[in-house]
Amino acid sequence: MSHEVGDAGEGRSPNVTWHSGALTREARWQALGAAGATVWFTGLPGSGKSTVAAVVEQRLLDGGQPAYMLDGDNLRHGLNGNLGFSDDDRRENMRRTAHLARLFADAGVVALVSLVSPFREDRDRARALHEEEGLPFLEVWVSTPPEECERRDPKGLWARARSGELKGLTGVDSPYEEPLRADLEVGGGTPVEEAAAQVLELHRR
Repeated sequence: MSHEVGDAGEGRSPNVTWHSGALTREARWQALGAAGATVWFTGLPGSGKSTVAAVVEQRLLDGGQPAYMLDGDNLRHGLNGNLGFSDDDRRENMRRTAHLARLFADAGVVALVSLVSPFREDRDRARALHEEEGLPFLEVWVSTPPEECERRDPKGLWARARSGELKGLTGVDSPYEEPLRADLEVGGGTPVEEAAAQVLELHRR
């Protein structure tokens, strides 16, 4: 990978050049005995994305594959802590997360991104970022319907949004663009272990 000095590009600081290390990706992966990838879970708040991702993470680690869940709320405790929930901030949240996941995948880790990621264009950009670097990217849509997400409401967000206390909740007063070409759709009624098994089967292909 080579970026010329002065070529800022999208999301890149000006006057910087990518510094390639002495090791190739293949050498890193061979040392680990595992190959990296990104599995991107998208869906409404309360759909069960993180629940499924956490089980997948455990199953991968049990099998000797390095994996790490990048949960949207966790990232907002630090890396993305300065972002709000405007459309522009959501896009920046996705952009930063996509680049972080790419670095994890390049290092030989399976990055399990659990992010509402409401905008189709930004999910496509995350995929393109990986494909440009020859890294596997799998989009998993946890398609739990809004009424079920609202019934579950594990964080109380839907109730706060309905009462007017919380503005901009995806699925209430902010849009969610359903995937058109997800690599896997997991229905909201799918048992967690079964959903995780479907994701693992997809990853192994």
